[in-house]
Amino acid sequence: MSRLGKIPVVIPAGVEATMTDGVLTIKGPKGTLSFKMRKDISFTIVDGKITLAPTNETRLASALFGTYAAIVRNLLKGVTTGFTRVMQIEGVGYRAEVSGQKLTLNLGFSHPVIMEIPPGITAVIEKNLITITGIDKEALGQFAANLRKVRKPEPYKGKGIRYQGEHIIRKQGKKAS
Repeated sequence: MSRLGKIPVVIPAGVEATMTDGVLTIKGPKGTLSFKMRKDISFTIVDGKITLAPTNETRLASALFGTYAAIVRNLLKGVTTGFTRVMQIEGVGYRAEVSGQKLTLNLGFSHPVIMEIPPGITAVIEKNLITITGIDKEALGQFAANLRKVRKPEPYKGKGIRYQGEHIIRKQGKKAS
């Protein structure tokens, strides 16, 4: 069983949590998030705390116990403070620009790559940094991973899109004999 799953999750002030028909809905100052729960984990909302417990002793319930506790904590953090990811573009002539809900990337391909920004996520570009913000950690992380997948950083010169602070292990190029 998960140690973190056993700890009750405290609902911050100004946040409202409700459970109806297996869907946990959390409303906060930044927005509303909902998550459909499986029947293997039971939730109780009492005195400003969400308590989780596995309904049976199966391996799946044991695995989901800590996962759902982490998801509930992420939902609460998302509606109160939100999440941010900063991506860095490295390379000569590599550019990005935002117009509406579309992100246009010029990354050395013969064509610009146009990505649709998911609803609830905003992207801001300053020089070679793309700052992605949103309240849903899962959607934000998936968009950042898809953005990085367009042009992964290569090991010889380090060109591509990477997370800020990510260390790329460099390889030595060809040696002249």
